Amino acid sequence: MKEDSFYDKERADYAVTFIECLTHTKGKWAGKPFELMDWQERIIRDLFGVIKPNGYRQFNTAYIEIPKKQGKSELAAAVALLLTCGDFEERAEVYGCAADRQQATIVFDVAADMVRMCPALNKRVKILQSQKRIIYRPTNSFYQVLSAEAYSKHGFNIHGVVFDELHTQPNRKLFDVMTKGSGDARTQPLYFLITTAGTDTKSICYETHQKAVDIIDGRKTDPSFYPVIYGADMDDDWTDEEVWKKANPSLGVTVHIDKVRQACESAKQNPTEENAFRQLRLNQWVKQSIRWMPMDKWDECAFKIDPKELEGKVCYGGLDLSSTSDMTSFVLVFPPEDADDKYHILPYFWLPEETLSLRVARDHVNYDIWEKEGYLQTTEGNVVHYGFIEKFIEDLGEKYNIREIAFDRWGAIQMVQNLEGMGFTVVPFGQGFKDMSPPTKELMKLTLEKKIAHGGHPVLRWNMDNIFIRTDPAGNIKPDKEKSTEKIDGVIATIMALDRAIRYGNDNSESVYESRGLLLI
Repeated sequence: MKEDSFYDKERADYAVTFIECLTHTKGKWAGKPFELMDWQERIIRDLFGVIKPNGYRQFNTAYIEIPKKQGKSELAAAVALLLTCGDFEERAEVYGCAADRQQATIVFDVAADMVRMCPALNKRVKILQSQKRIIYRPTNSFYQVLSAEAYSKHGFNIHGVVFDELHTQPNRKLFDVMTKGSGDARTQPLYFLITTAGTDTKSICYETHQKAVDIIDGRKTDPSFYPVIYGADMDDDWTDEEVWKKANPSLGVTVHIDKVRQACESAKQNPTEENAFRQLRLNQWVKQSIRWMPMDKWDECAFKIDPKELEGKVCYGGLDLSSTSDMTSFVLVFPPEDADDKYHILPYFWLPEETLSLRVARDHVNYDIWEKEGYLQTTEGNVVHYGFIEKFIEDLGEKYNIREIAFDRWGAIQMVQNLEGMGFTVVPFGQGFKDMSPPTKELMKLTLEKKIAHGGHPVLRWNMDNIFIRTDPAGNIKPDKEKSTEKIDGVIATIMALDRAIRYGNDNSESVYESRGLLLI
């Protein structure tokens, strides 16, 4: 609370009383009074009871991040009705927004049922079900669900916005239209954002999440922004029931702990469910709904690598150029020299120097730290300088016995010709299921067997943590750049290099694919 703001208990009591005159609308709670749980009451009292010296509410934006099944829809509906019918605002405009009209209708339907079940409101409110609009006659105020195209229709005079599941917003257009200046004509507009954690770290929701975290941790100050985040810390044990209680303030009330136990046990048995459990039940921002690589197993392969000890040894390269303005990756894979040896990985990454700070601010990725620590290099200018990379690979060729360099055909024609001119054997590598599936499956197998040594390279680890896998009907797999939440260039380069290392090893002998056959995972 700002030093010059104060808590007005009477106004806070009024807001709580208004909501508790409403009733629940679903399941075993239907028809019962809406008794705010402790965490809900704290939010309502703070939002409607903390007042600036001019008499208006201090908080204009509330960001509430909480796991599923905690009573989000009921709280959002109650806030929408309070703003529409109980805030003494003439001709108040209150809007319900979500990723699509169907999602936004969830909160509207709860609000409409609350009105029907409250005699005092029911005789003062008109419900236009087909238009998804609630009109409070005494002040000519309304609550309206907006369609997904609403961002193109300016001219709002907003008193309140309820954004449900902000993490599902496909872009920031609707959010910006509804929150940037649209409530300037009102004395105390409220933007009520309520959501579970998401997976897209480039979304407007993650941007708002980061602001909330920074305010909670004291790194930023915004007196008008009210942050509430219930969730497990990233280093918490996701199977610990005490962690569940910390993340789920309504546990035992709106959701029974047995339901969470069942979901946890299922996630233990099926690793592909782990991220969904952590995102939806523990409110953790996970990279994607289904994480392909178990990162604890990857981290167990962080065996120390001494590049000098690898000098002169046979290796194979994988080159993923991406685009000139994006990250470029080159990875060397050294095949094992005997049965007890491992596949050693040396990755290299490049970004344009002039765009580095912009990327750090935009993507919230530690590119600058990695560059200082030597895990990532920059090339002069605002695009990747391919000539610099060619010279770098040429120098690597003097240290290591690079038998082949596999490359993605896209955009690599000129560099391939230049590398061939330097004496390298450069081979095209298809990005479809046929070529990518065998080495991708081998990468998982070797990781689980601890037959990979990657030295804990942080950029490659980040890439590995981002990867999303596409599967075809025959069970073949490949990394999917479009679905992956962040960069996976290093993984693509690793898989291509690993394929050549597995096929030809140290002496161009029989391929493991030929002697053992393809893996079926």
